Amino acid sequence: MADTKREIERKYESDESGLPDLTGVAGVQAVIDKGVMSLDAVYYDTADERLAAASLTLRRRTGGSDAGWHLKVPVAPGVRDEIREPLSDTVPDSLAALVRSRVREAELLPAVRLRSDRDVRHLVDADGVLLAEVSVDAVHAERLTEGGGTAQWTEIEVELADDGDPAFLDQVEKRLRKAGVRPSSSASKLARALAETSRPSGPGKSGSGKSGSGKSGSGKSGSGKSGSGKKKRKAPPVPEGPADPVTAGDHVLAYARAQRDAILELDPAVRQDAYDSVHRMRVATRRLRSTFRSYGKVLDREVTDPIGDELKWLAGELGVDRDREVVTERLTTILGELPATLISGPIRTRLDTWANARHGGSRSRLIGVLDSRRYLTLLDTLDAVIAEPPLLPAAAGTPEKAIGKAVHKDFGKVSALVEEAIEAPPGADRDLALHEARKKAKRTRYAAEAATPALGAPARTLAKSMKSLTSLLGEHQDSVMVRVTLRELSAVAHAAGESSFTYGVLYGREEQRAAGVEAALPGAWEEIVAEESV
Repeated sequence: MADTKREIERKYESDESGLPDLTGVAGVQAVIDKGVMSLDAVYYDTADERLAAASLTLRRRTGGSDAGWHLKVPVAPGVRDEIREPLSDTVPDSLAALVRSRVREAELLPAVRLRSDRDVRHLVDADGVLLAEVSVDAVHAERLTEGGGTAQWTEIEVELADDGDPAFLDQVEKRLRKAGVRPSSSASKLARALAETSRPSGPGKSGSGKSGSGKSGSGKSGSGKSGSGKKKRKAPPVPEGPADPVTAGDHVLAYARAQRDAILELDPAVRQDAYDSVHRMRVATRRLRSTFRSYGKVLDREVTDPIGDELKWLAGELGVDRDREVVTERLTTILGELPATLISGPIRTRLDTWANARHGGSRSRLIGVLDSRRYLTLLDTLDAVIAEPPLLPAAAGTPEKAIGKAVHKDFGKVSALVEEAIEAPPGADRDLALHEARKKAKRTRYAAEAATPALGAPARTLAKSMKSLTSLLGEHQDSVMVRVTLRELSAVAHAAGESSFTYGVLYGREEQRAAGVEAALPGAWEEIVAEESV
């Protein structure tokens, strides 16, 4: 299984003067010379550099204490997760999977070779505990694609020790700046290498590096192929769009682009089963689908509806375990609140068995979905529709008109559904009406979120109101699902000769919970309507 390390580091420009004296940094007792090591890394990417565009780096490195394959995933400025696999000739399947949403069916090829002589120092405290590793790297970069060049430079890298305080890096930087050292203008060695070894961009123009041979130095990097030899599809280019949205179309596309980006960024986390990643990816999928539906006067629904159907499919696949997780959390909570005198039979064991019954199988199914041609085609389609959006005439208009009208229309639908639910008699019909109102409130919330940059406070207020309404109605829907599960578990327990008393107690409490929501809804809704009428 791949090993993951959180990497917190900063890079600085360096000249021939080398590393300034760091013994004066607060907390540093000694600077220990660890010697010089030689590192040789080949970085892989697609021909059109999709990984670099997403600030992802995939390399095969020899030398040093961590030789092997490394995939670096950005977490925050200066913070990356480095996922490691042992040294091999070809890209490990596990790492290829983590970049599949970017690479898709393209081929991973050697792109850049970096050879570095790394002069290492350890900054330690009075107890000899490592605070940070500082290195002076003399780098030689070689572009491995046809027509590429070479470049070389020296930089200083400061990497925080595991579990170290990030504030310590501020102290080191203060000392470096005082000595005249400045932060690097490039986010990574690879980014600088790509910039300085680029091929000529036009007549009379050339890259800043010297011309190179375009061949891999060691010849042992492997092919790095990620596909099965089938014909590769090239994803369409995706422009970033205007920095400052102006028209209605600009604003809608900015929100849609953000949700597309969230899906791509969360894909590796979902594959690694990171906490809450499935839920967040599902929300992004729903937001994007809702955007297409709400803004049908801006984006042609003849084009976006089929995409929406595929997004609905993806949300459904992502939600296979979600309902079970919600019910499990709720049942665990209310069971923990019960006095011991009200607990009868092995209910906790039965709940654990039910909660874990499908997780392993559904995880395998979900990974299969993310590797499927259908999912990868959906990502290609999203890129294409954002790159060349099917804009209708209203898209060129002012946001106040087209966007405001769409949000108002969605709110009207929520209003009708809430009123219908309030008037319905308690029971299955009301449960269904409240569930439909919740779904529409979510869609209205997402539409208001997209509208907020254009419409300001009114849209922000509506989004907040719809979030509050969704949470209230979500409590009710959770109670409905919990009661269904309690009936199922009670029947199984009864058939096994176990007491079903506690199931009945919990069921009664959930009925009270739902009744409380239903009683609170009219007042909550009146407040929302009054706020929207101001």
